[in-house]
Amino acid sequence: MSDNLRPISITLIAETKQVKRFSLTQWRIAELALGDQGPVTLQLQLSMTERAAYRFNLTASAPRLFVRAGFTGQTPHPDAITASQDVAAGWMDGEQQVLEALMPMAIQVWMESYLARHGEAPVEVRKKKRKGAGRAKEMPANEPPR
Repeated sequence: MSDNLRPISITLIAETKQVKRFSLTQWRIAELALGDQGPVTLQLQLSMTERAAYRFNLTASAPRLFVRAGFTGQTPHPDAITASQDVAAGWMDGEQQVLEALMPMAIQVWMESYLARHGEAPVEVRKKKRKGAGRAKEMPANEPPR
């Protein structure tokens, strides 16, 4: 098994909610487990470019996994899973339905060891512009502004 890939089984359930005279069906993840025993199995793959997002998620009070499940308003068909909130936000920007669930402790430990092996994401440092770059020209003091 690869050090950056784990199979995750997902079971979804529909819940009908009544809002005044309207009924609404909301889907949620009923069970999320390691391995490929469930009705839907997705591969959770860790990426070097998302290390900062993984650390951010792991330091939250309740780390989560995010499942892309087709377009909003349709019956969900899970097709991808991530531990990165940045990736999940990108899916939602694309009108995708994203379901979330608490991250199992075994996945948290696996992610911690992945970060320990590959290091934390480097801190991005902005380069200084050359002196005066991007600044408006100063007007001579004796000329009124136009």
